[in-house]
Amino acid sequence: MTRSRPSTSPQERSYAVIAASFNEMIVRPLVEGATASFEAAGVSGDRLDHSWVPGAFELPLAALAAAETGRYAAVVCLGAVVRGETAHFEYVAGEAARGIMDVGLRTGVPILFGVLTTETIDQAMDRAGGAHGNKGWDAARAALEMVKVLDDLRVGAASPLWEGS
Repeated sequence: MTRSRPSTSPQERSYAVIAASFNEMIVRPLVEGATASFEAAGVSGDRLDHSWVPGAFELPLAALAAAETGRYAAVVCLGAVVRGETAHFEYVAGEAARGIMDVGLRTGVPILFGVLTTETIDQAMDRAGGAHGNKGWDAARAALEMVKVLDDLRVGAASPLWEGS
């Protein structure tokens, strides 16, 4: 069955940005980067909804709630999990990643994993607007790309992976 292409471009759709308030000094710049990235791509600020959850572990549930509304073309999840002296890092980082992936597979809505998982706070800051760029910016760009890719796949208009195919 061939579906029709959505009547709006990715830039004309709405997006949710859900951020973990734990490690807010790292996460806030990620949110600012995602917002700036969406706006630089032509998504107006009134098409962006921002929500805060307590920590990275809570991101999947909030992403599911956002995706199930049908209002969002994609959901960007942002957070920072920095390794400490206990196994807590592995549990939180792993379950946040698995949960975020599960939401996307369950709903068919792109759910982007913009959660930093680093050894140190300095490494996280480097990825939240420092020496290694802003991974919030990157996650927003990936959201726009995934919306377009899925739109194309759903109408059978996907382009070849490489020239000559």
